[in-house]
Amino acid sequence: MGSRRVIRFLTVFAGLAAMTTLAALPLGGTGRTAAAAAPQAGLQSRMVPAISVDGQPLVQKIAGPDRSGTFFCQTVHAVEPCYGPAQIRAAYDIPANLTGAGRTIVIIDAFRDPTIRTDLARFDSTFGLPAAPFNIICPGQHCPTFDPTSADQVGWTDETSLDVEWAHAIAPRATIDLVLAQSDADSDILAAQQYVVDHDLGDVVSQSFSEGETCMVPPVRSAEHQAFVLAEREQMSVFAAAGDSGAAQYGCVGYSFFMSAGVPASDPLVTGVGGTHLNASITSGAYHGETVWNNSGDIPDFGAGGGGFSTVYPRPSYQDAAHTGSGFRGVPDVAYDADVYGGVIGVCSECNFGVQSFAVFGGTSAGTPQWAAIAALADQAAGHRLGLLNPALYAIAASSRYHDAFHDITTGNNSWDISLFTGYQARRGWDPASGLGSPNAAHLIKLLAGRS
Repeated sequence: MGSRRVIRFLTVFAGLAAMTTLAALPLGGTGRTAAAAAPQAGLQSRMVPAISVDGQPLVQKIAGPDRSGTFFCQTVHAVEPCYGPAQIRAAYDIPANLTGAGRTIVIIDAFRDPTIRTDLARFDSTFGLPAAPFNIICPGQHCPTFDPTSADQVGWTDETSLDVEWAHAIAPRATIDLVLAQSDADSDILAAQQYVVDHDLGDVVSQSFSEGETCMVPPVRSAEHQAFVLAEREQMSVFAAAGDSGAAQYGCVGYSFFMSAGVPASDPLVTGVGGTHLNASITSGAYHGETVWNNSGDIPDFGAGGGGFSTVYPRPSYQDAAHTGSGFRGVPDVAYDADVYGGVIGVCSECNFGVQSFAVFGGTSAGTPQWAAIAALADQAAGHRLGLLNPALYAIAASSRYHDAFHDITTGNNSWDISLFTGYQARRGWDPASGLGSPNAAHLIKLLAGRS
């Protein structure tokens, strides 16, 4: 990274961690020796929402818009920019003639966000979006009870707000089914995944959470993969966040960081989403460029885009032409804006002690629901489900149309300083820091729909 960046926002939310009190984990060199960390006997690993890193949520509270509808971080006086739906849609060339109408995006999250409906309504009214066809579904007999004193549960409200609002921002006429796992324990997340595919709930699935591959016990990982096998048969497109701690993942139930790809993104039947720092006009959204998201040296240091190689899944055939340099599955497949320093605006009440407020969000959580929404737009353009997109994405990247459909990210790396692990450098074509790159959505959607 360049010069150290020190940012003072209105409020910095603290202490929202989703797996354990991550700030209390040892962050020294011990992470380098924990290469095969596994859960302690009798304890169950948990998914971490890809909106929290090292105990610090990737959320910054901001003041509301002025009378013209402009936020301070969208003015020339802002230290760092932020983007609303209009700017992001312009930057990634989201086609205005496609809205996701007739398609359903399924978002899997944990616990409960009791204010998500009112927060979404405020988001819509602020940015002039139509009301979303929106359903909350709780597998089992009842929805989880929200505990505002639980930092873990409050952290997931950040995630839920971001996922729902920004899937809707990109595909404003798509139905959104929010499926709530009873907790973020692997078994409860698995139950939600199985419910989604068993009931064939939607066309596209978004999962903004991650954990190290070896943290998930093999029987659960096998069952999760079988759920994705069924999703492929049902022609669902499944997305997952690659994580926010660079080439490392949080340790299993109290261990320090260790080098690992994250599940579910590393599953070959899932499209893994990595992170970038987007440079675009704060007014028009005109695209200027992107680098790999990496806040190393910044204050606060929020994280870096996840990526690396599986130790569980062999390289799928669709990655053969990508020259990954490994016999194992590489992630991410694609990338999207994820840096809080240039993040997206959302509305969240529970992350502000129950008082509705605006905030800037980051993390690979931001890109995952937006990629899912782009897939819903592609389904609409094709007139049917496109299913697992990875073979088509890599085939397009291997063709002469690659640079029409993708912004190839060639600058930066995901060697995040807090983890102490050396990550991967961006390069031309696919790389384990930015995947194939970010979307030029209008061209990509035409190519995806045309291949069906």
